[in-house]
Amino acid sequence: MMRKTALIASPALWAYGHGGSHPLRPVRLKMTVELLQAYGAFDGLASRLVEPRMATEEELALWHTPEYITAVKRLTEGDSSISAWKYRLGTGDNPIFPHMYETEALKAGASLLGAEMLIRGEVDVAFSIGGGLHHAMANYASGFCVFNDAAIAIRWLMAQGKRVVYVDIDAHHGDGVQAAFDHTDRVMTISLHESGKFLFPGSGFVNELGQGAGRGYSLNLPLFPYTTDDLYLEAFARVVMPAIDRFMPDILVTQLGTDAHFQDPLAHLKLTTHAYTHMLQRFRALNLPWLALGGGGYNVQVVARIWANAYGIMSDRLLPDEIPASWAEQYGPTHLHDRETPQIGRRERAAAREYAETQIAELERLLGKL
Repeated sequence: MMRKTALIASPALWAYGHGGSHPLRPVRLKMTVELLQAYGAFDGLASRLVEPRMATEEELALWHTPEYITAVKRLTEGDSSISAWKYRLGTGDNPIFPHMYETEALKAGASLLGAEMLIRGEVDVAFSIGGGLHHAMANYASGFCVFNDAAIAIRWLMAQGKRVVYVDIDAHHGDGVQAAFDHTDRVMTISLHESGKFLFPGSGFVNELGQGAGRGYSLNLPLFPYTTDDLYLEAFARVVMPAIDRFMPDILVTQLGTDAHFQDPLAHLKLTTHAYTHMLQRFRALNLPWLALGGGGYNVQVVARIWANAYGIMSDRLLPDEIPASWAEQYGPTHLHDRETPQIGRRERAAAREYAETQIAELERLLGKL
């Protein structure tokens, strides 16, 4: 039986954004969809490009406070009586932009729609490329994120009685999602990221294990700058896969930020597309209902290549390495997979390995005491 997949996206997702000079460029979503269309990824009966819908205020309130939701709406409308700073909006990271409320609620709705399609059995995998906005807290924006679609969708899945594992491979710690499920044992959050000692948001250390009933269900593995494929995948195999096996989830949710790639301008990890391919294949092999979310990624060509390849893996379709000429001529890259690797010195490699080994050992020690 062919694996049923859906990519949830439409031009409304990239019609507006944070502004021309902001690193989070909506065009990356457009480029991903166009690359998949160039490959003919939606030509078969089992693969669909699905129009997203806006999340309602009630759905946004699965994680966000009503006060914050109202503030986002009123600030979008230009209400100067609202203190933008109180909600950490109107900053360089989180500017107020035209149609902000509608655009960000659409991203949340896209991820909710993916969750609904999984529960209804319409698809085996749903990929909401505009989602993965994992920093937004219940009552304020953070790190380019206004509404936390991951927390909202997972809370909805919990309400359907599902046990959910959330795996975040963005270069930045998934702090907002961790905060949403810090006190429950029905959701396990796992985040691999560049250490908060070196990168925003400054959290995600191994001793952040959850609280109360959730103790031991928040797992973090911070990594050193210059961590390359071999070491990252070793850590992934030692930490992520055994944790998923122990938890025995009903549904897999992944945040697939591409900013751990060596060509990304905002972080310092040094992965290639080959590391992403390996992790995505491991996720696919779990054979769980899978809600995939986008996330960070600030080299737009890299984002499109990694996410197109991801969708190919999700739909059990091997996309040719040679990118279709129609897309390559417009955007530049000619191959889906990297043909070069980052050049890292022996000293940096040794420091990265020592750091990872220390963090893994400490995480295992802390978990062993629970």
